[in-house]
Amino acid sequence: MAPTPHQAKQAKAKLISGGKQPKARVQRYLKTTESQLKEGAKGSLLLKGIRCSDAMSTVLKDMRSVQAPHAKLLSKNNMIVPFDEGQQSLEFLTTKNDASVFALASHNKKRPNNLVIGRTFDRRVLDMVELGILQYRSVGDFPGLPKQRVGSKPLLQFVGDLWSSDINLKRLQNLLIDFYRGDPVDSLILSGLDHVMVFTAAEASIGGVEPHPIIHQRTYYMKLKKDPKGGKAPVPYLTPSGPDMDFKVRRTEFASPDLWKLAMKQPQGVKAKKKKNQTTNIFGETIGRLHLERQDIDSRSGKKSKALRMADKLDKAEAKAALEDELGREEEEMDNEFQQAYGFSKGDM
Repeated sequence: MAPTPHQAKQAKAKLISGGKQPKARVQRYLKTTESQLKEGAKGSLLLKGIRCSDAMSTVLKDMRSVQAPHAKLLSKNNMIVPFDEGQQSLEFLTTKNDASVFALASHNKKRPNNLVIGRTFDRRVLDMVELGILQYRSVGDFPGLPKQRVGSKPLLQFVGDLWSSDINLKRLQNLLIDFYRGDPVDSLILSGLDHVMVFTAAEASIGGVEPHPIIHQRTYYMKLKKDPKGGKAPVPYLTPSGPDMDFKVRRTEFASPDLWKLAMKQPQGVKAKKKKNQTTNIFGETIGRLHLERQDIDSRSGKKSKALRMADKLDKAEAKAALEDELGREEEEMDNEFQQAYGFSKGDM
């Protein structure tokens, strides 16, 4: 029998407090970690694996600078192998550091320049993707450019048909959006946009192996300037600023359909109420439908000019004359038929 929410909450409190009755401080902390109608920015935990080279340490530092101030970088190495019974340690560290997404960097002979990114749901690992970095350029390789503002949200662009056709890349796209989304906002200010991250997916073959998807990540510093053509909207000028990397997908471990459905479930308070007779098209425009009573247009007569009134009189007179001519012809034909049948006309009677 599945535990009730209250029992699950008590079990989680005992787990954090080491099996003892939780103190008031632990209970207050658990209250802050409960699910809310509107969630804030997701915390990110960046950690090193059993062995981590200097290049992979630079990757983690650049990721922290992109996700600041919601990222936390652990300096020590961790005996964690995520795809081989290492999920329990990841769940413990993410719970301890209050992080929903994580990245683990490692380097060894079998899997060089390895980066594992993932996310959690209800303090359990939900998705994990192992990436092999083929090429990397750090932020320090682009000197002289201004640093991005702390807490600024990047514009994310995904280029390529593989993002919609490949199932694994489709889930990876969702994971990357969750990883770099930052603070949720209701509206954007143009002056607050300062960098763009572009992810391009294309198939390529390396070393004579069958073609497989390669993702090219490029980061640009964006500066808005006045439109030289006189338009109201500013024109963005992009300058490569890093971090840039090329990587491939090595291994994936996505959530089961039931767990994914549970993670995607939204509370009733967040769901937007459907408005009757109102829809939105692909351009974001609101289209409404009005229901009116049936109108008898044929019986309605509007104001007519003098020329139109004279034309109507002439048409009626012509129609009346044509009707009288037709009636006269019919009467004459009937008289002729009567005279032929009886030998005298109706006028002789």
